[in-house]
Amino acid sequence: MGEQTEEISSSSEAANNALVLAFGRLQGAANRLEYILGRALESECGITHLMFEVLLILGRAGEPGLAMRAIAQEQVLTTGGVTRLVDRMEAAGLVERTEDPGDRRGRLVRLTPLGEETTVRASHVHVANIRRYFMEPLPPEDRDRFAEDLRILSHSARAELPRLP
Repeated sequence: MGEQTEEISSSSEAANNALVLAFGRLQGAANRLEYILGRALESECGITHLMFEVLLILGRAGEPGLAMRAIAQEQVLTTGGVTRLVDRMEAAGLVERTEDPGDRRGRLVRLTPLGEETTVRASHVHVANIRRYFMEPLPPEDRDRFAEDLRILSHSARAELPRLP
């Protein structure tokens, strides 16, 4: 699928362009996997995939927690979207807001003991499903390289995102 510099002059050429098709397959696979893995988290653990992602972000951060803005930046969400999500997670007992020791007016979000336990339980479900639906369909000799290529793409795309104020 080397460099393609030909002009696209019709919708058919656009729809059949190798690069357009490759990216579409990536998006399609990601969307379908998101649906499959997200449904498993909801049915087996009672949390959405987005909640699970926030639990993981907070687990990575450790104590004393993270500001809403940092969570929004990690998830590419608006601060309002994160506030509503954290409100739901707090109501479910998964997270708590605490004083920010570095900013008297600021608040941090951190895992509760239930949030910690839910993260671990959901991770067991998620890892099993990742193996089944994400890795097993690939040839074993390609799996490590594929995971590394995804890491490279993720970091490259993250570098292009605007920073939240």
